Amino acid sequence: GMAFIDKIALVLVRDRRTLVARSKGKQVYFTPGGKREPGETDAQALVREIKEELNVDITVDSIKRYGTFQAQAFGKPAGTMVRITGYTAEFTGELLPGAEVEELRWISWTEKDLTTVTGQLVLDDLKEKGLID
Repeated sequence: GMAFIDKIALVLVRDRRTLVARSKGKQVYFTPGGKREPGETDAQALVREIKEELNVDITVDSIKRYGTFQAQAFGKPAGTMVRITGYTAEFTGELLPGAEVEELRWISWTEKDLTTVTGQLVLDDLKEKGLID
């Protein structure tokens, strides 16, 4: 059967580009976010992960579900799927790379090859909705 690696992510769009992050020592960019801790709600996980990765504070009241995306997990057995639940949200503070993040980058759909498989699905969806170039 299927096994799921569940993650939550922040889908952030500005000037027709979307924000991606790259971890230290990695080449591939990902949609900011991560795994829920045991007992965490999606909102709590989003707030914690985004504080860790982007150094900003999510405005909890502004969190809205964007969509769910899944794909075969890279380097894992067949049937192991990464499932990302994406949210949009407002935040306060200045976007700065967190301790484990090498770089933040705003990309358009034409640069989707820089991202993870699930990141590419998010980019495809943003492009289809006319939100990014």
